[in-house]
Amino acid sequence: MAVPLSPGTDEMKIGLTYDLCSEYLSLGYSEEDTAELDTTETIEGIEIALHSLGYKTERIGNAKSLMMRLLNGNRWDLVFNICEGIFGDGRESLVPAILDDWQIPYVFSSAATMALTLNKALCKRVVRDAGIPTPDFCLVRNVDDLENSKPEFPLFLKPVMEGSGKGIGEHSLVWTEEEFNTVCRHLLRRYEQPVLVETYLPGREFTVGVCGNGPDARVIGVMEVTFNKEVMEIYSYENKQNYKEVVVYHKVEGEMAEKCGRLALQVWEATGSRDSGRIDMKLNKLGQPEFMEINPLAGLNFKNSDLPILARMNGMNFTQLIDAIMQAALKRIFLGSEAHSVMMKNEQYSYYPT
Repeated sequence: MAVPLSPGTDEMKIGLTYDLCSEYLSLGYSEEDTAELDTTETIEGIEIALHSLGYKTERIGNAKSLMMRLLNGNRWDLVFNICEGIFGDGRESLVPAILDDWQIPYVFSSAATMALTLNKALCKRVVRDAGIPTPDFCLVRNVDDLENSKPEFPLFLKPVMEGSGKGIGEHSLVWTEEEFNTVCRHLLRRYEQPVLVETYLPGREFTVGVCGNGPDARVIGVMEVTFNKEVMEIYSYENKQNYKEVVVYHKVEGEMAEKCGRLALQVWEATGSRDSGRIDMKLNKLGQPEFMEINPLAGLNFKNSDLPILARMNGMNFTQLIDAIMQAALKRIFLGSEAHSVMMKNEQYSYYPT
């Protein structure tokens, strides 16, 4: 394992792995295909924050670039990984698995957690087994499954392995058998993956930011998503790209924040998520929060990604958020090592729980 000389100094080299949206668009992929990928602005924002914290950075790029660099002998003390990937059900696990094989530590969750949480049905089974409330659901793998039993209407339908609201729109909420069959067939054809069928939760929608690991895991903020136009309460990827025109975010405090925070930390532990991420939930008809999905690789655009927004609402600027993420990773990776001791003695390192 490459152990850094002293975290917090420019001697510690941080590699940046990412999938750049513009690269895939230039290859002919659509805006929907690349909805989860990152912009140059996002990479630059992370770099600026890391530099201000005293780290030296090196851009690596996507998984293919990482493999080429490794084979050419390049190494880093730590990799800040935000690669989403674009192919297959293990796409978010690819970079963590490569780095594990080369014994290079990295920020954010492991390959196993990335694979689990990308598949929403598998993740819900793990969460449900841990006793955490989540809407009843079934999986439609092919048209033959349309005849199988399912929860009662109304139902919410979405691809089982997509993020950024891909495949979600006004069609996703169905009330009749005819709508159910039509939407399932469309999603099966368009996304070539199973359709997750869930009991629709009618209540308020929240997202919760978490930072830290094990007993150090802390909620950094709870945010409610409400809509400022006469649109269905469905947060599609189109809405996220133009969120200021469609949604309003509200800081949540008090009893509801505590309920959402407890549920988020339970999910965080059950899924083995690391360092930082975001958990989405909605209220059921009794007004209690239920788990929807978790994003252990939450967007980090300093302007319009949910995690930086909710952190900012709770008094944590973007640099402080990146600092808290780095501290969580360093403590997890180098706990008990000389490197961690240096980190803890350096006054610039301070954790920002709320």
